[in-house]
Amino acid sequence: MEISVVEKVEALFAIHGHTAYDGARRESVSALEHALQCAQLAEWAHAPSSLVAAALLHDVGHFFDSAEDDAVDDEHEDRALRLLAPAFGADVIEPVRLHVQAKRFLVAVDDAYAATLSPASVHSLALQGGPMSPDERRAFEALPFHPEALMLRRWDDLAKQPGKSTPPLGYYLALLAEVSQLHGVRQRFAISAGDVV
Repeated sequence: MEISVVEKVEALFAIHGHTAYDGARRESVSALEHALQCAQLAEWAHAPSSLVAAALLHDVGHFFDSAEDDAVDDEHEDRALRLLAPAFGADVIEPVRLHVQAKRFLVAVDDAYAATLSPASVHSLALQGGPMSPDERRAFEALPFHPEALMLRRWDDLAKQPGKSTPPLGYYLALLAEVSQLHGVRQRFAISAGDVV
């Protein structure tokens, strides 16, 4: 019997969530602590459930096929999509896909932003292309989910506080299941509506 994407996410966090990134990618919290803090910040901001889900899942691409070389961009934002696409809509997937580009955008448009980045984020920024060019900024701003990606990016940068109390993973897994189920209902409705046209 095939397991659901939510069950796969739970298994990935069980295997990889308590580890810390190594080398130049090292942060002050584990992957699970970071994900839970990011989701909590989204929830505190009264973000829609889909964006809370994106906040929890934004770094899940680090959990497989990760580049071990500190000098190589691991492109985790793209690798997450193959896991998430079967179960979630663009309102979850696009902020995840764009959160790295959002960092490049913010560095380019906000002089104070770069000073708020952790050393690991500064390191990865260089690998990810550095600040966006004016053309890249205009292209990013034209994307439908760029405002959500910018919000996610801000929470991502703040979600690195050692020892911070958050709800447990199970709390957010229930939210993921609801968001995924709603996406499935929407897909079935769209197919049915298309059949009668």
